[in-house]
Amino acid sequence: MRRSSRWTDDSGSAAVEFVTAGLVLLVPLVYLVIAMSSIQAGALAAEGAARQAARVFVQATSVADARAAAERAVQFALADHGVESAETTVTISCRPSPDDCLQRRGLVTVEVSVAVPLPLMPPAITADIPLSVTLEAAATQQVSRFRDEG
Repeated sequence: MRRSSRWTDDSGSAAVEFVTAGLVLLVPLVYLVIAMSSIQAGALAAEGAARQAARVFVQATSVADARAAAERAVQFALADHGVESAETTVTISCRPSPDDCLQRRGLVTVEVSVAVPLPLMPPAITADIPLSVTLEAAATQQVSRFRDEG
């Protein structure tokens, strides 16, 4: 005697299971890839911005020009990577003398902090979940010992 039941018959259910499992697994995976690429772009932007800002700072002729050039370098580096510069913090510190940033053999450190928003997150969400990832990078350059002091 052959046992036949609707519950043990598997014909036609593979396609439904594949689509269901595919959606359940594929949608989060695609979002994860998009989010990680956005975060990676922000990390590369922050690191490149800090490095380039430190380089242009030590090559300037005055501290005012150096700060302006560093700000432009940060904005340019962030734009290169498609990162919004609205939530960016740039901190410049000098050693050994904080008063004279461009003295010979002085060290200039530029720290850049960038808040990268998570993709596909509407700004109207007010829950206790973070809607952005803060990335920080720092770079230090030495002022040339041959710098003209005049």
